[in-house]
Amino acid sequence: MTVARVTEIISSSTESFDDAVRQGIRRASKTLKNVRGAWVEGQKVICDGQGHIVEFRVILKVSFVLEN
Repeated sequence: MTVARVTEIISSSTESFDDAVRQGIRRASKTLKNVRGAWVEGQKVICDGQGHIVEFRVILKVSFVLEN
């Protein structure tokens, strides 16, 4: 029997939402073993005072399989 767990992380990038997702998965994989997938729960941008996007943020639900 396989048992999986889901954890929520927030990741950011100055480049794009796609890059924020990639960085989040890369970082989660350093701490969590057996990362199997993730889905984007939410997205947000941070703007400077002049309406320019300075940061892209994603809320990720990361699933990983627990070891026996």
